[in-house]
Amino acid sequence: MQPGSQEWLDQVVEEVVDPDQRIVDPHHHLWPPGAGLLYGLDDLHRDTGDGHNVELTVFAECGAGYRTDGPSHLRCVGETEFVAAAAAASATKPGQATIAGIVSSADLRSDELDEVLDAHLTAGGELFKGIRHSGARAIEPEALRIPGRAQAGLYQDPDFRRGVRLLGQRGLTYDTWQYHYQLAEFAELATAIPDTVMVLDHFSTPLGVGQFAGKLDEVFETWTDEIATVAQQPNVVAKLGGLAMPDNGYGWDQAERPPTSDEFAAAQRRWYLRAIEVLGPDRCMLESNFPVDRFSLSYRTMWNGLKKIVADFSDAERDAMFWGTAERVYRL
Repeated sequence: MQPGSQEWLDQVVEEVVDPDQRIVDPHHHLWPPGAGLLYGLDDLHRDTGDGHNVELTVFAECGAGYRTDGPSHLRCVGETEFVAAAAAASATKPGQATIAGIVSSADLRSDELDEVLDAHLTAGGELFKGIRHSGARAIEPEALRIPGRAQAGLYQDPDFRRGVRLLGQRGLTYDTWQYHYQLAEFAELATAIPDTVMVLDHFSTPLGVGQFAGKLDEVFETWTDEIATVAQQPNVVAKLGGLAMPDNGYGWDQAERPPTSDEFAAAQRRWYLRAIEVLGPDRCMLESNFPVDRFSLSYRTMWNGLKKIVADFSDAERDAMFWGTAERVYRL
């Protein structure tokens, strides 16, 4: 069986843990038919409707649905148009999760950024919440399934910083995806622009392949100190999830069967608990990162594992991580 296929995922089917817990899934992707990872609204609803109480979701940019003509700096607005249409369709399906926010893409270095943001707002209306211009720069791209190709020194670029600052001035968030060895650079960015809310995706993607294969313990030790430094910046919040990507190095995407929620929780609990320790539940939101993490486990199993990881927190703290932080940060 092909890892990531439905047949492969169906080898592990569990009872839903705490099915009444309300959830905002603050990070998923979509693509038009025939593009990307072949994940559309029906696929999203198959997952969000698989037992957990996922009421709202937030789409994160993934290069989907761009316009194919017109001014080049506005082609990214096609993604907002595509997702806004999916969001409208999701709102007509009783009992299914509604797409309540869109984190779009833009080149924050652009002199035409205001025009691009205005166009996103026109396309998405109140759904448009912010921009993700990822800083991920792979030092070993050949070893990665999804190598980040950001410009070297992006976070220090004066034009980029001007763009990040503009997001805050306009009441928009800045999302980034990056690697674990870029945390110090991100902390400097957050310190330099304190009035923009910055959302750190996927724990800063601790790598476990290539030169980092078999070294997750070492990576964790360094990350532990650096995430605490990042947490000192009150404008930073974090999405906790996305650690089941192939590049994290757990190997589930190559296994005969996916992990159970207990196996998932045992392998990854320390990352979650450390992030929550230094940031606090009110600055953490649990995420799916689907369908990318679907290479490793099912949506139901993943949320079961997340619920087990945070089971010892209070009801209010759990509700913040599953719902409240995302609702506040993305103004849902």
